[in-house]
This record gives sequence, structure tokens and C-alpha cells, in this order.
Amino acid sequence: MQVFHSLDELKAHVGQELGPSGWLTVEQGRIDEFAGASEDRQWIHVDPVRAAKGPFGATIAHGYLTLSLLAHFSWDQFELSGAAMAVNYGLNKVRFPAPVPVGSRLRAIGKLDGIRELADGWTELTITQTVEIEGAVKPACVAETLTRVLWS
Repeated sequence: MQVFHSLDELKAHVGQELGPSGWLTVEQGRIDEFAGASEDRQWIHVDPVRAAKGPFGATIAHGYLTLSLLAHFSWDQFELSGAAMAVNYGLNKVRFPAPVPVGSRLRAIGKLDGIRELADGWTELTITQTVEIEGAVKPACVAETLTRVLWS
């Protein structure tokens, strides 16, 4: 866990790694809950019997479930102790290079790509997050995220 106490400390870290986060196991219960919340109940996610005979050999997590875990992983990677608040502002690019089979362990490694100072004490961070699957060659997700930070 990296702790940044000021914008200057954060600026000195541009181009460097954030994390890695801790590992998180993606169980079927989490996949089912996401299916209910997102109304995406495709069989490759929620039907273990049918999915066992499908192209992945088991159910897989939704790509958007994997993407949503970036919030969790970020909390493990770094802390902005000098900030009043931080909010997700959006994404520039997202890709899902590999499926996440049920039972997989995931973690994320970030790279602080840039910082842009905005008006009224706000700063925008651009971070590329790579979600790794333990033991896999390809990542589950690569996303360029935008976070807006209000400094105290």
C-alpha cells in the first residue's frame, strides 16, 4: 500500500507502478449476485452445468464484474491521505483479453500515467489498471481509468 500525502508526492510517482493489490477469489455467488444486479444472466455466467460443456469449461465472470472490482483493488494499491475525496470520472479504454473462470484469483497492478490539474482544487489522475489472473498468461482486464481528486 502506497500512501501519498500531497499532490507533489503523487506527481513524483508519475510513470511508476501502484500496487499490486491483494488477491481476490471470484466465486460463483459473486457472479450470480452481479448477474442479478446487472440483469445479465447469460448461461456462461450463471449455469454451471451448461457452462461446463461450453467453450470455457466452467462459468466465467462478467467482464463488467471484473471491471467493477477495480474500485476494490484501488483501495489496496494506494491511499491519498492528503485528499478530501476522490471519485471515479470515467474510462478512456477497456479491454478484456482473457475470461475469468469461476474460482479464479485476481489482483490488479496500476500504473500512474498522468496527472492533470483542474480548477477549484481538483486533479485528474489517469491510471492504467491491469487485472491479472493467477497463473494465466493474459490479463483479465486492462483499463485506463480517470479519477478526480479534491485536495484538502
